[in-house]
Amino acid sequence: MEIHTVTEGATDFTCNAYLLAGDDPVLVDASTMPGVDDVIASHVDDLDAVYLTHQHRDHVGELDAVLDRFDADLYAYGDHSRRTGTLEDGETVDLCGESYEVVYTPGHADDHVSLVGEERVFSGDVVVYNDGAFDDGSFGRTDMPGQSRERLIESLQTLLDRLPETVSALYAGHGDVYRAAPDGGDDSVREVIARALERAERREPKYPEE
Repeated sequence: MEIHTVTEGATDFTCNAYLLAGDDPVLVDASTMPGVDDVIASHVDDLDAVYLTHQHRDHVGELDAVLDRFDADLYAYGDHSRRTGTLEDGETVDLCGESYEVVYTPGHADDHVSLVGEERVFSGDVVVYNDGAFDDGSFGRTDMPGQSRERLIESLQTLLDRLPETVSALYAGHGDVYRAAPDGGDDSVREVIARALERAERREPKYPEE
């Protein structure tokens, strides 16, 4: 299985959308990048499903275009008019032949989930590697209506509690993909998340304008 960040060419602010290209290809988040469906079509002939980490606009702006182009199923934790399947905390989903646990991780968004596998985690915006605020372990902003720093802190701890020791890659909603070095010379994904948690626990504004 190959994983493509199909929003690499975006010129305006959007999220990272990840295409898992294998048997029964799936997309994690849909982005707001115009033409993202064309990028997907350049890699695969069809798309089985879209999985949403949450439904903030930067993650769903082009969702209808993707669903219409590929007649794909939609899986989400929160209600959506086009949802064909739910994501429930603790359940296991199959993405291209790999198993992922759905972990409910609110705080940045009430409907936020992370998808945790044995080798990688799709973390949405609950935790990212670099985002302009921090370069080696950051967290989604919590200063806007409907967000909660306290719930996000709990979610980061939950993610650590349920993260297999074998996870070596973090696919976040923003910033770069983080892959730990096989020789252990770099921080582990667990250490990156723990650093984000420690920073969130300071309860200081993430950005000066907060």
